[in-house]
Amino acid sequence: MSNALGDYLRARRAQVSPDAVGMPRGRRRVAGLRREELAVLAGVSPDYYTRVEQGRDRNPSTQVLDAIGRVLRLDGEAMAHLHELGRAAAGAPTAAPGLDDEVPDGLRSWLRQLPFPAFVQDRVMTVVAANSLAAALSPHFTVGTNLVRAVFLDPGARTLHADWERASQEAVSGLRSLAGARLDDPALTSLVDELGAASPRFRALWERQDVRAKVGGTSEWVHPDVGAMTLGFEKLAVNGSDGHLLVVYHAEPGTPSHDALQRLVPADPEHPSSPARG
Repeated sequence: MSNALGDYLRARRAQVSPDAVGMPRGRRRVAGLRREELAVLAGVSPDYYTRVEQGRDRNPSTQVLDAIGRVLRLDGEAMAHLHELGRAAAGAPTAAPGLDDEVPDGLRSWLRQLPFPAFVQDRVMTVVAANSLAAALSPHFTVGTNLVRAVFLDPGARTLHADWERASQEAVSGLRSLAGARLDDPALTSLVDELGAASPRFRALWERQDVRAKVGGTSEWVHPDVGAMTLGFEKLAVNGSDGHLLVVYHAEPGTPSHDALQRLVPADPEHPSSPARG
């Protein structure tokens, strides 16, 4: 039986320095906190915490998880992930029934009309719909491309992303966030097995179990045709779907990045906002 909650606790416990929580470092066989140290700091018995981490107690209370999360210095998103894993360990459903994997026709039509690069990704970060400007911005933003696989296995990603280290880290933490407690999803396990075998960096980042849902921010690009760009992006949940996100990239009007992005607009009937080409 899988023990996603225990795996997460072990991974996070290994990343907490004893010094940071007032514990003597001494001689240690393991990185980070020992089980008994975390238990004492969380106010639970070492035996009870051990049962939780080993999966022998699958129903820890909200209060216990909160206390453990505080010791592990989890932020709001990581704390929410901890509770989701706790609910899953107790047998609670991890996905609402009746959600759809299909992209509605109305959303596809709207994508084609947007004057920005935009695409829809599914719960394992595979592109399931995209407009022409998205494909012009990146060859990875095309239907059927898995964004995590592309970051780690396509050599071109290292030049397209000005900060590939950051991009790869955010891809993995974003995948963790989307997966939530559904770590036995066949699409996810297949992707993780493939990338774990092919990329030591992916394997190391996945084992850290960082969780970060990137809902908006900026990214740095070095496009082969228009050069360097700083683009903002937004990620919006698609209601009624099984974890789909709408991703839109944009740039501040009047900036060099906006001008560069405009030069990528394809002059074709699919993109009504395309400028006239002389």
